[in-house]
Amino acid sequence: MDITQFYQAFFEEADELLAEMELLLLGLDLEAPDSEHLNAIFRAAHSIKGGAATFGFLALTETTHLLENLFDRARHGELKLNTRLMDAFLETKDVLQKQMSAYRDGGEPDRDTVARICEVLRQLAEEEGGSAAGAAAAPAQAVAAVPAPAPPVAEAAAASDGRTLKVRFSKVSEGDCRVLSEELANLGQVIAQTQTEDSLSIWLKTTCDADDIIAVCCFIIEADQMEISTEPLAAPDAAAAAPDASVPASRAVSPEPSALTPAPAKPAAGAATVAVAGSAKESSSIRVDVEKVDQIINLVGELVITQSMLTQTASTLDPVLHERLLSGMGHLERNARDLQESVMSIRMMPMDYVFSRFPRLIRDLSAKLGKQVQLITVGKETELDKSLIERIIDPITHLVRNSLDHGIESPEQRIFAGKDPVGRLTMSAQHQGGSIVIEVRDDGGGLVRERILAKAIQQGMAISETISDDEVWQLIFAPGFSTAEAVTDVSGRGVGMDVVKRNIHEMGGHVEIASAQGKGTTIRIVLPLTLAILNGMSVKVGKEIYILPLNYVIESLQPLEKDVHSITSDEHVMHVRGEYLALIELHKLFGVADAVSHPMQGIAVIVQADGTRFALLVDQLVGQHQVVVKNLETNYRKVPGISAATILGDGNVALIIDVVAVQRINREKAGQRGSKRQGPEQKPG
Repeated sequence: MDITQFYQAFFEEADELLAEMELLLLGLDLEAPDSEHLNAIFRAAHSIKGGAATFGFLALTETTHLLENLFDRARHGELKLNTRLMDAFLETKDVLQKQMSAYRDGGEPDRDTVARICEVLRQLAEEEGGSAAGAAAAPAQAVAAVPAPAPPVAEAAAASDGRTLKVRFSKVSEGDCRVLSEELANLGQVIAQTQTEDSLSIWLKTTCDADDIIAVCCFIIEADQMEISTEPLAAPDAAAAAPDASVPASRAVSPEPSALTPAPAKPAAGAATVAVAGSAKESSSIRVDVEKVDQIINLVGELVITQSMLTQTASTLDPVLHERLLSGMGHLERNARDLQESVMSIRMMPMDYVFSRFPRLIRDLSAKLGKQVQLITVGKETELDKSLIERIIDPITHLVRNSLDHGIESPEQRIFAGKDPVGRLTMSAQHQGGSIVIEVRDDGGGLVRERILAKAIQQGMAISETISDDEVWQLIFAPGFSTAEAVTDVSGRGVGMDVVKRNIHEMGGHVEIASAQGKGTTIRIVLPLTLAILNGMSVKVGKEIYILPLNYVIESLQPLEKDVHSITSDEHVMHVRGEYLALIELHKLFGVADAVSHPMQGIAVIVQADGTRFALLVDQLVGQHQVVVKNLETNYRKVPGISAATILGDGNVALIIDVVAVQRINREKAGQRGSKRQGPEQKPG
């Protein structure tokens, strides 16, 4: 049997267990740790050890065994937790992550790193209590007996003392029976086995415990198909009498150390069951390759487009003569939309996937910077598309590092300013319409308007002293812009912020900043919930239909002659409620013929991007609807000012406007026109 086919499942589960372990460790009260949390941490390490032993990952097995021993003593009150232990546990978690990465890439972990962390754990076990010394020596034996080319576990187990367990599998196929028998033979000595039409019972002499056996077999069958007991071999028929003391396998904990001693020669007839498989709920989810989900989403998108085409065609029919057809089309439309929403929800993941990464980062950086920071998370259950949630991690990480390094002050500075010495960093997420709003907020010193303006002028930016605060804050996103007094290895306020902004724009979102000096800074990231479906407003320019993302649109209005002013023959501004907005004529930008050229005959759609409002001139508004987004670059080529495309109900292709790119293109053209007007002999001012 090629066991490598199960590698990916193991790595994914181990990643989740390590993440859970880190979160639980960071949440522990060292003075009064929660027993349930300690048990969960132990089980995570134990499960990883079992899987690693199955696949012959020596370093991973040895390290997790040492770590598991310490966790086991902690949960039984034999080990007093302290900061030193916690630092070692977290460092070990990082090493385990690196070991898994090495195995995932088909290599071996760095031997020196493995040896060092194992020695640290053994040393801690010895220093924190002599009783751990014996336990710490155990892993070497356990590990040496697992993978090839070393002798199989069965030989080691048979040569040493152990206990006999009965492992019963129900509802298993002939093929599974063979594989399960082979796998258990790797964990000890198979004394006997019986097989019926759909069940298999194996008596195994082994030094492994129930959790190890469960961890191995769960890669082949479901947990609720397995039962492990200490029933003696002498009475195999007694298996029909189900023991009373059953425990779900998923909740089974490692037996007490005394339970690992050799079993009595004549065990009691009513020996208790060690573990029974998990509840039905734990087998109610499956792991599916993302590519398969994407394929389903694409097919559903095509179905929705086809349904839209049929609906548009059916709308021309006589409703009296074709009542049943039109009624059926209505049902089809509703079902297609419901199907689309259901399929899209498969790719949605909670923001906790992102937020859970930051307690560790904040703990380490706070210690490095000599600051005290409390992390508050809000809206962890808010969902976002998987493709976006993975891409948003790096931008948020940069914002968090900036807040810690340059936003939140030192305890001494905060006390001097009359603040709590412990700074607060709040991360929140919430849905707003068809978008998700993610905020990173600190209660630090805030941005200083004068310092930013001075730096902008120093870098040669054309800045007006009357620009609004919102526009000033956006200056920190300029490439290379920083007001940090000293460059640190943690961050520099503004350094790399242009990359943050660009990445968010590529995801169809935008960034907003609010800051008050001495009170803190809030950075808001507004993203679409998914890149597969877009809430848009269709507008007509000439004979062409374009889609404007609704999350950029503020309002639309008919321009009045008194409100439109010409700067040059090609440049216009529009006066809207005391504010002058640039008026961008889309027919000129995209070269559309037969379009409305006079502003007063068209419609101005007011949009906002990067904290700046401007108006887009279109011929008319068509309507609002959801559209299925198609990648234009993959199917055609990149078009300036266009982010993607969609197929309309009449079968025509409509281009989706990239509002941020349109603003940038207009600024570049305005700058070019300005330089031409100035000429080589003229000087500004």
